Amino acid sequence: MESILAVNQATEFKKGIQSGISIAIGYMPVALTFGLIAKTTGLAFSETVLMSLLVFAGAAQYISLSLLTQGIGMFEIVLTTFIVNIRHFLMSASLNETADDDSIGARMAYSFGITDETFSVAATRDGTVNAGYMFGLILISYSSWVINSGVGFLIGAGLPQTLQESMSVALYAMFVGLLVPSMKSSVKVVFLAILAAAFNSTFTLGKMMSTGWAIVSATLLSAIIIEWVETVKKRREAKTNG
Repeated sequence: MESILAVNQATEFKKGIQSGISIAIGYMPVALTFGLIAKTTGLAFSETVLMSLLVFAGAAQYISLSLLTQGIGMFEIVLTTFIVNIRHFLMSASLNETADDDSIGARMAYSFGITDETFSVAATRDGTVNAGYMFGLILISYSSWVINSGVGFLIGAGLPQTLQESMSVALYAMFVGLLVPSMKSSVKVVFLAILAAAFNSTFTLGKMMSTGWAIVSATLLSAIIIEWVETVKKRREAKTNG
């Protein structure tokens, strides 16, 4: 019986790797860019690779680089990262509904590798997901992200110093590249971005708080207000239809 289970897990592991190949390819340019910008913002090679090893979250890592360049404190960076990635709680809970009855330890292990991309692939798979499949899916995605982060750093180290210094502009270009597609598909994101920018500008220019806390406060306030407006809107529509 145990041998049959082992063979099944090995088969599922291979299927997970096959499903993750497209994610690994997609991660390559983003991870390369992260490594390159990490070099130009002053991180060491070990710090760059370690961040990808421990965080494994593209948007959060880019935000962390931006905050580090501004001299923001560690606590504000951790809190901002937590807020940005809080959606992972919902993704994990949703995926757990379609997961096989694996051990808690196995689920805890592969939950670390749940990203927007790995969640999308796993959630749209026919049938259930199991530890073998998830470990295969995450292994190839995670490896691509970590390895290419290091490669990007080494490429950045080989660039002329003047070009390295100018690469800080690429960080803002990356943020725009991440934001614009979401804004095109959702009016809610547009209002969220505008409101967060307004709050952040008010807090920063008015010298009401430090830059780090301004970002954290603006993110929280804009998210709470937008969700409150959405809730009120849905209740009104429900009353009208009822």
